[in-house]
Amino acid sequence: MKSYEKLIELIISLILFLSYFILPSNLNVIFLLIAYIIVSMDVYKEAFINLKKKEIFDENFLMIIATIGAFIIKSYEEAFMVMFLFEIGEFLADLAVSKSKKSILDLLDLKKEKVTKLNGNKEEVLPIEKIKVGDIFIVKPGERIPLDGEIIEGDSFVDTKALTGEYKPRKVQKKDIVLSGFINHTSIIKVKATSTSTTSTTARIMKLLEEVEEEKSQTETFLTKFCKIYTPVVVFMALFIGIFFSLVTKDYNTWIYRALVFLVTSCPCALVISIPLAYFCGIGNASRNGILIKGSKELDTINEVHYLLLDKTGTITKGNFTVTKVEPINMTKEELLKYAASAEKGSIHVIAQAIKDFNKEKLLPITNFKEISGKGIKCTINKKSILVGNKKLLEEENIDVAEVKEVGSIIHISINNVYAGYIVVSDEIKPSAINIKELKNKFKDIVILSGDNKEVVENVASKLNINTYYGNLLPQDKINYVKKYQENDKVMFVGDGINDAFVMKVADVSVSMGIKGSDASIETSDIVLMNDNLTSLKTTLEIAKDTKRKVIQNIILSLSIKLIVLVAAFLGLSTIWMAVFADVGVTFIAIINVINLLIKKY
Repeated sequence: MKSYEKLIELIISLILFLSYFILPSNLNVIFLLIAYIIVSMDVYKEAFINLKKKEIFDENFLMIIATIGAFIIKSYEEAFMVMFLFEIGEFLADLAVSKSKKSILDLLDLKKEKVTKLNGNKEEVLPIEKIKVGDIFIVKPGERIPLDGEIIEGDSFVDTKALTGEYKPRKVQKKDIVLSGFINHTSIIKVKATSTSTTSTTARIMKLLEEVEEEKSQTETFLTKFCKIYTPVVVFMALFIGIFFSLVTKDYNTWIYRALVFLVTSCPCALVISIPLAYFCGIGNASRNGILIKGSKELDTINEVHYLLLDKTGTITKGNFTVTKVEPINMTKEELLKYAASAEKGSIHVIAQAIKDFNKEKLLPITNFKEISGKGIKCTINKKSILVGNKKLLEEENIDVAEVKEVGSIIHISINNVYAGYIVVSDEIKPSAINIKELKNKFKDIVILSGDNKEVVENVASKLNINTYYGNLLPQDKINYVKKYQENDKVMFVGDGINDAFVMKVADVSVSMGIKGSDASIETSDIVLMNDNLTSLKTTLEIAKDTKRKVIQNIILSLSIKLIVLVAAFLGLSTIWMAVFADVGVTFIAIINVINLLIKKY
């Protein structure tokens, strides 16, 4: 039911209830009964649905039993107010969840997109589902970019807030990658689609949002199991109090009333409503900050992490590589670059792209191309055997490799098993990576794991004041280090590349980069930083900590007040109004407590 329809129901039922106090006695009970029927329809409907599923004992069942009992002993006002306040609690919870969902969906402005496809010079407006990878489309100023793609013509400023949570416009130009969800601001751009409507960044985020709603945290799972035991125990205890003591004392009204007070007090509404709501509000606030957390289970686990392990390239550094040195042996720099760029033309690695971009010569045709993960390229050019890669690759082929003391990624080249020289490719540290040192007090250790040579990793680590680092690692080596640290405590791994996807599956919590991260790493990871900003790690930790604190506060608040009122109910010291406060009143307080998670600024 839509929220405004529910609100109308609540208002109508309240007006009918107030009429109870001013109408003649022969009419007022009828009006109150109608008010009760209106406000309780959803509760009865939900209880009936659960009954068909053989899930009898839930909060709806408790509400029905308590209010029917109140009618039997002629506590009409209490019967209505118990149900009315329960429904207000449900309404506020639904409102908070809707607001949280809206905060996520509004960022993406999700709707059926139309795409202006180019066929030669002719423009054709098509549904987004009709666009294939490789199609060219244009995006005019003010329009949302519908699909991920590479700009092939034009430059403009784009608003990335939909994905990153940041309002700062970003300049894009030819060869830059733009993502679905960005808003084009200043000029027309032509874009070559690199995704379809089902594989775009927006589509992936929608898929992740569906997973968010399906996933349950350990706390929620425990709560579900707890309620399955707790609810029938409470019902039978209330029946025992009402029946046994009524028969013993012959004071039926008093002990049935106390049993009803016991029943209403025992309703676990505050926990059932506020705990899932807390996780959804935490996830909603994270999304507003450009952080996509895939589920409440992941949000819980973040609080248990004590080791932060980070990939270097594309994670700590920008991944914008450029050639800084070319050192040939027995050939010109241009010739060495041409061989290396030609060999790398089949690779999508960022270092390969840097070499190809730096080369000005025409590429040579290659055959027998083979990319070896973590090592480099083997291929044949002009009937010559070519190796382009790291030191390990050439040493495996028994080729003597020069010792190079350079800061950067060293790419060695051999031609016909003869060493031909090396190329140095360097990267820049992200400005946001400087803030990693602020996380030192939150982890036992911060570690860099990189496939780059140790000297480069050491250089980056020293600039970030990180003491533990490892270089020259293959994906399997990274996995082994994650497992090693897991022997002591839980591990968070942050990466961006295809090879990081395997490591992410092993880590307790995995984080990927949303803009430059590979599809494999984004789909495998538990958390996606849509702005590629490592400062968001601190925000993620703070949101997880706040969410956990709110959950614990609500559990302690709810159970302690209920315990006090339950004891008082048995002793005849509490009324049904106190029971209503112990149930619905505490639920209100719990909801207000967790809604703060949705609006808090980080």
